Order: sequence, then C-alpha cells, then structure tokens
Amino acid sequence: MSKHATISEDSIRDLVHQFYAQVREDDLIGPIFQARIKDWDTHLAKMVDFWSGVMLKTTRYEGRPFPAHAQISEIRKTHFARWLDLFQTTAHSVFEETPAHEFIKRSHMIADNFQHLLFTVLGREDTEAAPQD
Repeated sequence: MSKHATISEDSIRDLVHQFYAQVREDDLIGPIFQARIKDWDTHLAKMVDFWSGVMLKTTRYEGRPFPAHAQISEIRKTHFARWLDLFQTTAHSVFEETPAHEFIKRSHMIADNFQHLLFTVLGREDTEAAPQD
C-alpha cells in the first residue's frame, strides 16, 4: 500500500483502523482496550470522527475524551508511552513524512495534556496496580 501524501477522511480512516488493529494485539495496552470496548465498529467510527475533528476541523465528534480515560484506574505513564509508540509507528506507515509528523505532534499534545491532568492535577499515582484476583 502506498503512503498517503495528504490528510483526508480516507487517510484518517486508514490510520485509525491500522492503529487499533495493533492496539488490540498489544500485550501492554491491548487488555485495557479489550476489557472496555465491546463494539469495535462503533469505537472505530468514533475515533475516525475524533481525528477528523482534530486534523480537519470537522464537527462530527461528540464526546469528551478525557473523562472516559480518567475512569480507567490502571492507566499509567507506561501505557501512554506505548500508545504513542504504536501511534507513531502507524502514522509513519500510513502517511508520508509531513502528514505523519502532524499526527504525531497532535498525539503528543493530547497525551501530554491527559498525563498532566491525570498525574498532576488529579494526583493519580504512577505505580503499577496490584494484580487482580
């Protein structure tokens, strides 16, 4: 598959679908997503709308992403790092350099904001949770 040179609805869809295919298989963050997302088609459509809003300024996305993530008690900085690593790898596989860089820049801004809110503002501990029985 050739890389996308521009950011469009189709290229965003490709990015989102390829990224979440990797997320679902990932040993570190996959279980967090798999435990919460029961309808992947709906989630993928929502994430396409989210990234379309971020990158193309469309207004289809409805929601507040931070509260949904704040509810997940096991999220740690290592999870953000892995999410960013997978996202960066996927962006580079889907896009040519300039649009890939734009997605990566935005993803870091979002992750940095979420981490600041979780670990600084809300004071969440960045320690591994005890294993669940």
